Amino acid sequence: MLPPVFGVLFDGIAYGMLLFVLSVGLSVTLGLMNFVNLAHCAFAMLGGYVTVTLVNIFGWPFLATLPVAFIAAAVTSVVLERLLYRRLYRASDLDQVLLTIGLAFISVSVAAYIFGTIQQPIATPAALRGSFEFFGIGLGKYRLFLIGVALLVTLAMVIGLEYTRFGAQVRASVDNQRMARGLGIDVDWTFASTFALGSGLAGLGGSLAIEIVGLDPNFSFTYLVYVLIVVSVGGLGSIAGSFAAAMLIGISDIAGKYYVPELGAFLIYMVMVVVLMWKPAGLFGKR
Repeated sequence: MLPPVFGVLFDGIAYGMLLFVLSVGLSVTLGLMNFVNLAHCAFAMLGGYVTVTLVNIFGWPFLATLPVAFIAAAVTSVVLERLLYRRLYRASDLDQVLLTIGLAFISVSVAAYIFGTIQQPIATPAALRGSFEFFGIGLGKYRLFLIGVALLVTLAMVIGLEYTRFGAQVRASVDNQRMARGLGIDVDWTFASTFALGSGLAGLGGSLAIEIVGLDPNFSFTYLVYVLIVVSVGGLGSIAGSFAAAMLIGISDIAGKYYVPELGAFLIYMVMVVVLMWKPAGLFGKR
């Protein structure tokens, strides 16, 4: 028989995996493209509402909606990148913040107008419901599924950005756009693809989050705080840093609410402050 702490640890890891999927896209766009996108969780919310619509109205299986949520968020981000974001790549951080926080407010209003302000229910497959016993600890099937998806995303991101031609083009475009263009790299396409990848992952995370944390129009702002904490603690542009920070924040949040509920969500802010005082650039950040 395992002590209850292992159950808390398991839930913390699952929650951390969810935070990783939600935040890794922002880590890429903010760390590699130097763009402050505070509307990142609006794309996550879009993915969630795509899943809710397809499942509840059109009767799609939950798993079939996940790639659609990814694509919907990615395509929407490309449109906004072409129309709005591209104009501010060289602008100040304040200009980028004002634009993207405005888009986040718009997304909240649009979601509330279309879907209302209530939590959206979702029907997950029977195979992902319930839990099973492991040495006396109940392990949720959906949480195990979430952990598996997050590990696949981590592997794909590491391989895609570190060991492929596309990843080299992204790094070259960020470091020196003029030189990259001279080498024949389509910088505009590279930036749009990177932005779409980050936003698509947010959309996927928003779909996966419904079963764990629910979905309502305030999702864009509620989880933007958690995502920014993960990116800050992990370090800009570091996938490994985002993964480690998400695990740390997820476990700290669940353990804090379980063992010291009087602290509430304050524990994760305390963890953030301690880490950034120790390493101002984050766990794996270089700047």
